[in-house]
Amino acid sequence: MRWLGGRSTLSAIPTPQVLLRSVYLGRMCVAVAIYLSAALKFKVAAPSDILVTSFLLVATVVVTIASYWYTHIRGRQPTLTFLYGQVLFDIGLITTVVHITGGPQSDFTSLYVPLIAVSAVLMPPARTGLVTVLAGLVYFADVFFGHHTTATPDIAIQLALFAAVAGVTAYFASRVSVMGAEREALAGELRQVRLEAGDVLHNIPTGIVTIDGDGRLLYCNPAAEQIFGFREREWRTRPIMPEFARLAPEFWAALTATARRGVRAMRVEATVRRADRTFLIGVTTTTLEVESGPPRVTAIFTDISDSKRLAELHLRAQRLEAVAELSSSLAHEIKNPLASIRSSVEQLARSTRANPDEKFLAGLIVRESDRLSRLLSEFLDFSRVRVTECRPLDLHQVASAAIRLVRQHPDYPADAQIDLEGEVTVMEGDEDLVHRVVSNLVLNAVQAAGPGARVIVRTGRSMSQELPGGAGIDNPVSLRVTDNGPGIPEIVRARLFEPFVTGRTGGTGLGLAIVQRAVEAHRGLVLVDTTAGRGTTFTVHFPAARRKEEAA
Repeated sequence: MRWLGGRSTLSAIPTPQVLLRSVYLGRMCVAVAIYLSAALKFKVAAPSDILVTSFLLVATVVVTIASYWYTHIRGRQPTLTFLYGQVLFDIGLITTVVHITGGPQSDFTSLYVPLIAVSAVLMPPARTGLVTVLAGLVYFADVFFGHHTTATPDIAIQLALFAAVAGVTAYFASRVSVMGAEREALAGELRQVRLEAGDVLHNIPTGIVTIDGDGRLLYCNPAAEQIFGFREREWRTRPIMPEFARLAPEFWAALTATARRGVRAMRVEATVRRADRTFLIGVTTTTLEVESGPPRVTAIFTDISDSKRLAELHLRAQRLEAVAELSSSLAHEIKNPLASIRSSVEQLARSTRANPDEKFLAGLIVRESDRLSRLLSEFLDFSRVRVTECRPLDLHQVASAAIRLVRQHPDYPADAQIDLEGEVTVMEGDEDLVHRVVSNLVLNAVQAAGPGARVIVRTGRSMSQELPGGAGIDNPVSLRVTDNGPGIPEIVRARLFEPFVTGRTGGTGLGLAIVQRAVEAHRGLVLVDTTAGRGTTFTVHFPAARRKEEAA
């Protein structure tokens, strides 16, 4: 049975309303024909016949109009009681016509056949059998008691014909009913599938666009509207390729190549350049062949900027881990010989034979050795960032302690101002590492802003829209440090968290690298938002609690 994409062959089966309309019309034709026959032959017809036919015509008109009003004007479905009433009236009408036109010799005896056939279509088989028996009994009573006719083979054949028509029609009607029920079930399933597919396409976060061979927009789901920033109703059936070329040239090129080459699937990345933001999307295109004309092209795409950002963060963490291992190894290898050199030079400087120049050079070597030792200690601190003791702590309280420490730093300007906002923020972590994260970020903000620095530190719960999709941080809390400095230079921004990268004269470039490693040790994320001349905001997201497998 073909029911997808075309009309079913079962759709040609008459509905009950169509059959009843035919019954009403046939009934009126019979009543009018009998009345006209009696009226035109009034010289031959008995007065009682004219009276009966007149009554039949009036009764037929009244019953037919009432039935039509019930089923077609009011739109009511015919019930079994209604059908029984129609059948009884038609049996009475046909029997009366047969009686006044000669009984067994009447030419209207065959009217019982369509009556039984229509009953078999509209009623269940058992009810059809009852109608057939009733019609046969009434006809038999009229023949034998109304006309006093003896039994003949013709009468037996007519009764047998009634039964045969009833049986055959009831069988085919039951089969048609079963097929119709199957068709309705399949149609219902199709409607359900279409509704579910429509719901899925409407609610999924993945954009879907379909264009025809002429570049006109055929379909666009809400996710695609959100990604490209336009409304489907504005572009439906209009050429949209120029708009795609303006917003995302790579996306336009993928659609064009897929349409021209007939490629079944093409996967590319495209950059969407909107007025408010620029971001990457991952695109998969495919074709749909049509009977005539060029194929349609469907593109499935999603915003991958968050996943790209997370991949960069993970790559950054891996690079820092490798650098930390190298730094630890080098620091150990250098620190011990450096201590020996410093000690030896000190001994030489204390010798009574050393002249002033030698003592000056020895002091210079000692000072530079101390500076190198401090730098190596920072390398070791960077390599030893580990969560050693994880317990509940208040991030707000830790931030307050770190701010007090920064205010005592030699680089803290006299006119600088640090404000702490937020509320009690409970999380599980290593308090020493979290303290280093806050102090490094706040000190970095103060040093970057310089004189007149204004730094705002805020703690609290993280909003879901603040984290990149797929971050995988359960129940996150956040630390946000905002300054009014000049912003981070473009040349430094891409390598900001790498060791030895700094935009400040005299800096070692290890502060933010330590922050990155400490946050990564807590399974958190560090995000940066900076604008030239408008300051910088560092946002750290920590999980509020450790994972069960980590706590075990």
